[in-house]
Amino acid sequence: MAASEHSRDEDLLVALRHPLRRRILREMADGEPVSPRQLSTALRHPLSNVSYHVRVLADHAAVTLVETQPARGSEQHFYRCSVTAPWAWKILGIGDKDGGVGEEESGAAPI
Repeated sequence: MAASEHSRDEDLLVALRHPLRRRILREMADGEPVSPRQLSTALRHPLSNVSYHVRVLADHAAVTLVETQPARGSEQHFYRCSVTAPWAWKILGIGDKDGGVGEEESGAAPI
C-alpha cells in the first residue's frame, strides 16, 4: 500500500470514529449536497454539534464543500460525501455507492 493511500485510510478511520459523524455520512449517502443546518434538523442534533463534526469530516476529506449560498447575512455551506473506499461504506452499513445493499441491511450472511 502506498504511503498516500495509507494516510487517506487513516484520515477516513479518524472521520468514522465518532457515531454522529457516521450518522452524518449515512444521511449524505444519496450524493445530494446538504448543509449542516439540514443535517441538524434531520438528525435532531444541535447545529453547533453537527457543524463541528462536518468540519472534522471535511478536514479528513470524507466530505467536500460543493456550494455556498447567502442565508440571513451569513453563508450556508453545502457538502457532499466524498467517501469512496468500499471498506468504509461497509462500516457505514449502507452498501456500495452504486446503490447495492450492504450485508447489514440485506440480512445476508458474509461470504
